[in-house]
Amino acid sequence: MKPAMRAAQMKLQDLLEQHEPTVGMYVRVHGDHLILGRAENIPGTSETENFDHVRLTRLSASTYGLSVRRHTGRWERAPFTGSMKDMLDAILGVMQHLVASY
Repeated sequence: MKPAMRAAQMKLQDLLEQHEPTVGMYVRVHGDHLILGRAENIPGTSETENFDHVRLTRLSASTYGLSVRRHTGRWERAPFTGSMKDMLDAILGVMQHLVASY
């Protein structure tokens, strides 16, 4: 993993822990993507499985693009770009339903 992406992962994890709707989410790195998800219960069992919800793609040293995971498993770009904090603000502002714990 690139050192810059590891640092971004740690920074994003810290930001997530500061907001109630995103507490407990994980951040994993895949190439230039920071993928945010949550461990969720599998209905009818006592097991949990990790589900990816949103993705930040590094566009430059300080700019990210935002994508959401569709029910088909494909990623769809959202019309948001900006700093990591800007992307978290967008998630909390208009996509809270995608990251909330149930």
